[in-house]
Amino acid sequence: MLSQLIRTSLEQSVQQVFSSLSAAAPEHLTIALEQPANPDFGDYSSNIAMQLAKVLRKAPMAIAELITAELGQQEAIKGLLQRIEVAAPGFINMYVNWQEWANHSFELPPGNGNKVIIEHTSVNPNKSMHIGHLRNSCIGDALVRILKKTGYDVEVHNYVDDLGNQLADTVVGLMNVPLAGDHVRFGDYCWDIYAGINKEYELHPETVHKRTEILHALEEGNSNTAWLGSLVAERIVREHVEEMKNFGITYDLLVWESSILKEGFWSSAFALLEQTAVFVQETEGKLEGCWILKQSAAEGTGADSEEHQKDKVLVRSNGILTYTAKDIAYHLWKFGLLDKNFSYSEFNAGVWTTGPSGQQMPFGEADMVVNVIDYRQEYPQAMVKQALEVLGYAGQAGKLHHVSYGVVSLSPASAAELGIDTSDGKTSYAMSGRQGIGIKVTELVQLMENTIEATRSDKNGLSSRLIATAAIRYYLLRFNLGTEIVFDFKQATEISGNTGVYLMYTYARAGSVLSKAAGMEAGAVLGAAAAATLKTDAMSAVNTAARAVLAADTAVDAAADGTADAAVDAAAEGAADAASEPAAVPDFPAPLDKAELALLRHLSIWQDTLYSASIELTPNTICNYAHTLASLFNNFYSACPILKGEQLTIRFRLWLTSTFQETLGEVLEVLGLPKPERM
Repeated sequence: MLSQLIRTSLEQSVQQVFSSLSAAAPEHLTIALEQPANPDFGDYSSNIAMQLAKVLRKAPMAIAELITAELGQQEAIKGLLQRIEVAAPGFINMYVNWQEWANHSFELPPGNGNKVIIEHTSVNPNKSMHIGHLRNSCIGDALVRILKKTGYDVEVHNYVDDLGNQLADTVVGLMNVPLAGDHVRFGDYCWDIYAGINKEYELHPETVHKRTEILHALEEGNSNTAWLGSLVAERIVREHVEEMKNFGITYDLLVWESSILKEGFWSSAFALLEQTAVFVQETEGKLEGCWILKQSAAEGTGADSEEHQKDKVLVRSNGILTYTAKDIAYHLWKFGLLDKNFSYSEFNAGVWTTGPSGQQMPFGEADMVVNVIDYRQEYPQAMVKQALEVLGYAGQAGKLHHVSYGVVSLSPASAAELGIDTSDGKTSYAMSGRQGIGIKVTELVQLMENTIEATRSDKNGLSSRLIATAAIRYYLLRFNLGTEIVFDFKQATEISGNTGVYLMYTYARAGSVLSKAAGMEAGAVLGAAAAATLKTDAMSAVNTAARAVLAADTAVDAAADGTADAAVDAAAEGAADAASEPAAVPDFPAPLDKAELALLRHLSIWQDTLYSASIELTPNTICNYAHTLASLFNNFYSACPILKGEQLTIRFRLWLTSTFQETLGEVLEVLGLPKPERM
């Protein structure tokens, strides 16, 4: 990465300045490096000289001059910086030699091949998925792609809570709530069943005990009811997995909560926790009989302490385990800290599942764990981390990351369209599976597909369904993670602005320019060869062909040998080869047009952006980069004729277009969007 090279060289220069002045450098010195919005102030700039003024007791301008002198001697960046200037009151402004940058090979810091387990989706297997679940899956899959791109060994888990309240309620509903109607999928039928049983609970609260009975039966796992629950969960999970495949989202392993119990994971975790002072059974109060993770006085106080009491309970007084208890056992296994393992069998092609029988596989034993779960699970996730810490696994606790995100709610217009009473004037309305309120993923895809199909004039290229899934995926990724998405049908179906459709269209536009150029170049060479045949002047073909692009070199050689027919064949072959090979770096014109420079500068920070997103676990960072990149290319396309002008200018702009398309292609892959030849 260019910025990393500059930063390292700057750090070394600062150290050398301290050494030359016989001064002690601060122990923790952070060197700020930024890319100014205005290129007149440099392609990179640092205010480090002003930071060091008090330490070195010198004027910032003088310190900046000393650092600049040392920086100019750094071998790592020699040639990469065209010039370095000092500007008042002490800025160090660095200007990149873009020709050298284009010829230089940059690499990302290695991911060391560390194994990362990313858990995402993890939807209750009791009904069809809605768009809130889809946001989780899209974030998780983008993180998988980001970490793989940056050198990590990534294992993708989908945790299936087949022992939870939601599945129990659906089973109760299937056994007690009569329902008829047109349902294409079992998950859609269960969507209505789940809402129906919760209405029954409201009308007849005394029937809630049925949920507890079903929960016990599911945990025991050896009755008609348990088998019914297992069949319901498996059927719905298969629908979920197939549905996510349409978005390019896949998994390596399905981990069933029931497997954690049956394989004795919780028993082993319980034995470990029991040896600590913070895992105790309450003997009085509201939690009498419950096993809890005991909090310190400071942690147990505050406005939300009562709300979180249920989250620190691991075993209820009736003996039923909480989700947090099973999650602790699961995470001990994820890090390879349990003396237990699962048995594995294939769920479908490429996807494995835990179960009562199967074979051994090298799953688990992660160096780092990433859990994509919405912000409402922040406290239970903290309990898992605390459990690791109290068991003496502080290192693993530090490598456990909760990627929290805001939920998806409905705009007033969308809520009204679903029949929700919006007379109270709220700005958003929460989705509720219990009330049957929400937008199923299948419904959203169909709506988007219909809108795109009705508005596109060219039906060639990508299918409307593929465009729809890509557009939805980008829509759910582009918001900051902490932002609540207020979903609106109209906004979601827009195909212009900061959208996935805009990115894909821009990629196709760049490809169209390059294809047109290749056609013009091949035509020029073929015309030259044909003219040489008519004039019986092979050298004429050489002189004309030499003015074509490098891809036609083989045609020139053939014409020079006096074989015009061979030149024709070589021209076609050379054009085809050129289309599949990276464009050679041409000479850069001087000075660069503002639109050219702006695009170059943004292209240069792709690796920085990718690396930052891998550290901060923020897919929306990639979306922000992608939209700016596409906008800068379209500005360049409008301001700078690519296929007209001097040959030097044309070759440079074609190279810049090719480099842009290659970079945007990488970005689209990371975001999970297709790379269309045409839209």
